[in-house]
Formats: sequence, C-alpha cells, structure tokens
Amino acid sequence: MWMIQLAIFVASVAISLANRPKTVAPKASALEDFNFPQGTEGTAQIEVFGTCWVDNWMVLGAGNFRTSPIRK
Repeated sequence: MWMIQLAIFVASVAISLANRPKTVAPKASALEDFNFPQGTEGTAQIEVFGTCWVDNWMVLGAGNFRTSPIRK
C-alpha cells in the first residue's frame, strides 16, 4: 500500500518540476534607462548644503549603479 503512495508522490513531484515556469534573470539597470533633467552649458548651478526645496533642479551627476544579488 505504501509503495503505491510513494510512486504517486514521486510522479507528482516529477510532473510539478517539469511544469514549473522558467525564471529569467533581470537585466541590470544602466544610466540610459533613466531620464534625468540636465542643465545646458551656461546654466547657473545651485549648490545646496542640507535639505531644502528647490524650484528649478537638475542632475549634475549620477552613477554608482552596482548589481548585487538579493539574499534573504
């Protein structure tokens, strides 16, 4: 009796593993994936020390795009 249950269990595990969806690794983000507002040549640049609200802002530099796996 237990041999039949074991055979059914092994068959169901094999079918489950065969039918599971295949995962695709995500592509790492690059600087071209983002749309940062950038100033043109001759635009005055504001330098802020601390936290404040600025009406006209722009991004002068962005980087440090590192990928690392998420571990639980």
